[in-house]
Amino acid sequence: MSSTMLNIHVVQPRMMSVREAAAYVGLPIGRFSNACSVPAILMPGNLDRYDVRDLDAWLDRIKGGESQVDDAILSLLDQKAG
Repeated sequence: MSSTMLNIHVVQPRMMSVREAAAYVGLPIGRFSNACSVPAILMPGNLDRYDVRDLDAWLDRIKGGESQVDDAILSLLDQKAG
């Protein structure tokens, strides 16, 4: 029986598309666009990208109980939609 060594290198991109960013934080794209207060950054080539460090900071604020501002914004959006 022979064995083979597999060398895999996974690169975590720092800048993510909206689809990647939504998946990263665990939200569907529509919900992510309404819930996330992190602004996209306009990259060369006219591409909107989200910085993973900004997403992490946003998630840390939510974890720390600092989501009241985001909750207030979501509440206003829900009122206007309904």
